[in-house]
Amino acid sequence: MAVKSLAYAVIDSADIDAWRRYGEEVIGARALENTGEGGADEVRLRFDERPFRLLIRKADADKFHAAGWVYGSKADYDAGLAKLRAAGVALEPASAAEAKDRHLREFVRLNDPSGNLLELGWGNIVDGKPFISPVGVPHFEMGEMGLGHVVLPAMKLAETRAFYIDLLGFGDSDEMRAFMQGGPDDPGIGFHFLHCDNPRHHSIALGEYPAPSGCIHMMFEVPTLDAVGQALDRAIAAGTHISSSFGKHMNDKMYSFYMRTPSGFDIEYGTGGIRPDWTTFTPTISLKEDEWGHHWNFGG
Repeated sequence: MAVKSLAYAVIDSADIDAWRRYGEEVIGARALENTGEGGADEVRLRFDERPFRLLIRKADADKFHAAGWVYGSKADYDAGLAKLRAAGVALEPASAAEAKDRHLREFVRLNDPSGNLLELGWGNIVDGKPFISPVGVPHFEMGEMGLGHVVLPAMKLAETRAFYIDLLGFGDSDEMRAFMQGGPDDPGIGFHFLHCDNPRHHSIALGEYPAPSGCIHMMFEVPTLDAVGQALDRAIAAGTHISSSFGKHMNDKMYSFYMRTPSGFDIEYGTGGIRPDWTTFTPTISLKEDEWGHHWNFGG
């Protein structure tokens, strides 16, 4: 009864037009308007056969609103909710209209111990329409592996990791402690990288520091290095802040760069992430973040 994948994310934005341009012209997703209950006050971004992967809603302020997770079946969903209720987790059932709007059969809302909002559901409803990128991205590596990954703030790091492992069925992929300043008195910042019931190295990471935007970063994966380089060129041409130069991560072996979104958090745009066999995989402890590259510029 483990969670299957990260199906979608919901983002609040004071400027949905900026997200529409960013989504199509930089990321390479397809913007769909007026397809849900939000009408003209929302933009949905499509990346693959699922009708949307990002829902951007008009709001007074920019904020990552929720990560949308799915189980693989109704039986797993019911068993998962029973386990959450038995542990005393408060669940808010969504209405049938809300579930239809998310292209799910059912979902509930809940918070993890660090206050991050989750939408937890089942039922992958598709419409049969093909995905065609407006800028020629060949495809995104999504499908059964889900949207990609999300990195969320977790000031209650141990408790939050236990919530995802013990109650939602995630597994450990990697642990890391980033030493931002160095020296013997630097305690470092803890990270846990966790996988769902699919081959992606991690679908969520938990970082032990606050993020005013509600999210540290999200990752989208494309099939080729050329597609990453072309996205970097599009981002620079659009005046997008490049938060990190090109590099290769230590744990998931992803080749990527990072860029700022209109809502203030970053997108990691990459290729080549490993897909472990979880029956033989041994979780790692990475002593540094990158094999090379990823030089950061947090301004902008």
